[in-house]
Amino acid sequence: MLAKRIIPCLDVKDGRTVKGINFEQLRDAGDPVELGRIYSEQGADELVFLDITATKEKRKTLGDLAERVAQHLNIPFTIGGGIKSVEEVEVLLDKGADKVSINSAAVRDPALVERLALTFGSQCIVVAIDAKEIEGGWKVHVAGGSKPTERELFEWAAEVQDRGAGEILFTSMDHDGTKAGFACEALGRLSTDLSIPIIASGGAGNIEHFVEVFEESNVDAALAASIFHFGEISIPELKDALLDNSIVVRKTESLA
Repeated sequence: MLAKRIIPCLDVKDGRTVKGINFEQLRDAGDPVELGRIYSEQGADELVFLDITATKEKRKTLGDLAERVAQHLNIPFTIGGGIKSVEEVEVLLDKGADKVSINSAAVRDPALVERLALTFGSQCIVVAIDAKEIEGGWKVHVAGGSKPTERELFEWAAEVQDRGAGEILFTSMDHDGTKAGFACEALGRLSTDLSIPIIASGGAGNIEHFVEVFEESNVDAALAASIFHFGEISIPELKDALLDNSIVVRKTESLA
């Protein structure tokens, strides 16, 4: 059985890590590279860095962030935010990113997923999907969660898989920052319907939520932000608890 992955997510705005509730009310959480270094030492399996205003403010993803992260960390990391071309992905991968995450640009131009997968390989391409439950259905949102679309979560997820995405990072906007638990029902359906890895995002508030999402869905990884950033849960204690619940994770000795 493949080990489940624990992935701290660092939302970056103006070069700083921030975290909010339901994609709003942002507060500062520190330097992203320094936080990433700490998480790497604690045993994080991967990291995700998202420039959360890049698309909304029509800015390019910060290539220098990818370079700084690659210089200081030795675990895989994904970087995303405002990516909309093969050329931008090439720059980020050249600067050291292991994967890139695309979201709004894929919704606008679904063929972008195919172009990126064909050029760099599916293993490099993560499609992030932000969705909100509206009138009994899950509607995909873009531009940092600020704009609803007509796309439906499960249909869109199946389409990006067919187009060559290597992973899906699903964030429930209803759960994001609430610390009330992951959207396990939707995650369970995604992990059942699709054959590519699913990363759960949005709602982690305690260790039990991680146990719950791994037991109730077949997701491959769970991602969280504020509980790590503000010291509410450490990665070593989380992994110990998962192992105690017979959930396979990669255990490393913490250097922190």
